[in-house]
Amino acid sequence: MLKRIWRAIFTILGAVIGYQIVDVLGLAETLQFNLNNIGNLITSHQAYGVLAGGLIGYFLLPVIIEKLFQIILSFESKLHKIPFQDIVAGVFGLIIGLILGIILIFSFSLSSIPKFGLSLQVLVNLTLGYLGLNLAIKKKEDLFRLFENLTGVLNLSNNNLLSSSKDGKNDETEERDEFRSPCKILDTSVIIDGRISDICQTHFMDGVLVIPEFVLEELQHIADSADLLKRNRGRRGLDILNKMQKELEMPVEIYEGDFEDIDEVDSKLVKLAKVLNGKVVTNDYNLNKVAELQGVSVLNINELANAVKPVVLPGEEMEVKIIKNGKEAGQGVGYLDDGTMVVVDDGKNHIGDEIDVMVTSVLQTAAGRMIFAKPKAVEKAL
Repeated sequence: MLKRIWRAIFTILGAVIGYQIVDVLGLAETLQFNLNNIGNLITSHQAYGVLAGGLIGYFLLPVIIEKLFQIILSFESKLHKIPFQDIVAGVFGLIIGLILGIILIFSFSLSSIPKFGLSLQVLVNLTLGYLGLNLAIKKKEDLFRLFENLTGVLNLSNNNLLSSSKDGKNDETEERDEFRSPCKILDTSVIIDGRISDICQTHFMDGVLVIPEFVLEELQHIADSADLLKRNRGRRGLDILNKMQKELEMPVEIYEGDFEDIDEVDSKLVKLAKVLNGKVVTNDYNLNKVAELQGVSVLNINELANAVKPVVLPGEEMEVKIIKNGKEAGQGVGYLDDGTMVVVDDGKNHIGDEIDVMVTSVLQTAAGRMIFAKPKAVEKAL
């Protein structure tokens, strides 16, 4: 029923448009023919116009309107997928391009060129507008970083003026240091690991801790997993975040933006670090390498843990408990209190015993530090 009503409306609309068009065209034609038959000619043309317009309105207008709505909805759907930052950067670039086009037109008086003046104006504006739009989208990261730096400099100047009038030079130095400290963006693995909370409490890390919303969503998915181990890891991560927000003196902020055109969480973290000019905090070896390849600074908790382990030199003596066999024949393996693996030659016969060993060499790997040693008794015998 509703479809018939719309077709009736389109038919009437087409008939009215056809009447108006033929009325104008028919009147122009009658001036070129016999003026005595003008009334009959106009009436005949108007009838044909109403009939043709009604048929077009009945059959074609619904199809045209439907296709038009499909195009609009498709454009709207694609527009929703475009990141908001791309839209802002594109609009800014388009405005700058059009302004440059207007300046260029007035500078060279393109409007005064006969015949081609208007065409040249349109061509110049379209070209510069497109170049501004395209260039701004491609350079949006540098553009937003420039705005952030300008805003930060203005805020810093205002804060310095206020602090100098109130608290003197010490507060001015603190404001400047806080501004220069980049934000720290936490990934899922380092939150679940939990050591980041203890590190922040020791004040070895400054700035703002940023928790992306897509990282929170990943933590929630892990916490809702059917696998018990994953579920416990996810809940541990959420508990640690809650603890950090309540107990840390450092500001902890949630970044609500997202990059819908990127699927992987690691890629989103790298992208966010570029946008915010921050550093990624992780203990994921692969994310560490990918971020470094793209020029993003990374703070790796595992590397920090290895760096603060006690330095052991060849010839030093230590006490270690042998707990299992090594890969090579006759080897025994033990661990120090900080988790460092100690491979003891001829230690297989001492499994379960706590013996004195002498360090022969130290190997530093990406996974950590390995110490090679021999039983102290063997060294004395030799």
